[in-house]
Amino acid sequence: MRTVSARNLLDVDDVTRTELSALLDRAAAFKRDGATRSLLAGIPVLNLFFEASTRTATSFTLAEQRVGADIISFAPGTSSLGKGETIADTALTLHGIGVRVIVVRHPESGFARRLADAFEGHVINAGDGAHAHPTQALLDLMTLRDEFGGFDGLRVAIVGDIRHSRVARSNIVGMTMLGIDVTLVGPPTLLPAAMARAGVRVSRDLDAVLPEVDAVMMLRIQHERIDSSLLPALDDYTRNYQLNRSRLRALKAKSVILHPGPYNRGIELTDDALADPRSRYKAQVENGVFVRMAVLDHLVNGAAVPA
Repeated sequence: MRTVSARNLLDVDDVTRTELSALLDRAAAFKRDGATRSLLAGIPVLNLFFEASTRTATSFTLAEQRVGADIISFAPGTSSLGKGETIADTALTLHGIGVRVIVVRHPESGFARRLADAFEGHVINAGDGAHAHPTQALLDLMTLRDEFGGFDGLRVAIVGDIRHSRVARSNIVGMTMLGIDVTLVGPPTLLPAAMARAGVRVSRDLDAVLPEVDAVMMLRIQHERIDSSLLPALDDYTRNYQLNRSRLRALKAKSVILHPGPYNRGIELTDDALADPRSRYKAQVENGVFVRMAVLDHLVNGAAVPA
């Protein structure tokens, strides 16, 4: 019998390092060769987004279309969850009417896990609170592998509001799993020193870190999740942690710039950073479709899992 983790993707550590590499291989094959619509033909997939989303929701929809799933989308505000129905009741109902995969985004950390515990099909976490966003981490890793051909010796800086970032948390899991050296950079209120761990360092000095890394991932301040008392003065923040024209000169010529979006121009980065030829934002968005195709195929068909 498969475990809950084997049935779902709630965070990157739901897969082994071998499975993670195989998922990236599968995504690369989809990017190179395309996919047949028979992979998930007749499989109902429900997109359940309790938070607004542009990139992730659209990317999942395109991925589902390309593997041939039957796509169901509805506004959670119109569902029975708003009338007092429990998650377990909702999960039972959805499975009973034929839904086999739920892609869920929710502002509450742990919601995807509670749904997965109650649902007999597959759950893919498209972002839960400040906890996890595994497919974003997968597309970031795919973008790095496309750029550098592998992960050996890579050094990556993640900069900004890491305390409240589900993207950062999932990337830390995936990057350290694959042996990437990670440095977290930000002010103490947005980056507790306790986030340091094996393979992960904490720095307050962006200018010292930039010349050392192969990739820098800029994060926005998570205003929707943050206690206002933790916000540093904006002038101080931009002075110390903004990627701008001056700091771009400190990056190595072959380094790349990542951002999960949405970005705040003039805060964590400037127009110069977005226009820089080392920016890989467009590639990240493109790769999101392929990794989500791979995840769907992996969960439903057992694809991308070595024997």
